[in-house]
Amino acid sequence: MERVCSLLNDALTPYLTALGAVDASGNRQLTLYDPRGAVTLQRQVAARQLVDQHLLVDLVDGLHRDLQIAEGRLQPCVIAALQHQRHDQGTFA
Repeated sequence: MERVCSLLNDALTPYLTALGAVDASGNRQLTLYDPRGAVTLQRQVAARQLVDQHLLVDLVDGLHRDLQIAEGRLQPCVIAALQHQRHDQGTFA
């Protein structure tokens, strides 16, 4: 898990990450701290997200998006509009 924490810290700089202990369901609490040490995000993550490279990349992408929302740089409605637009472009009439 040290390697995963190191990868997460590198991918999410300047934020620091901490992984909690495994719970009864096999999940871990992932906490992101800003440079001042304040909690910015907390998320339950499944163990498989931390060992499968594709799922780990998806997790980091989601965390980047959530950080943008938390920082006020991206509004959730913008994400929904972009996803809707992407869906509409993929269908043929």
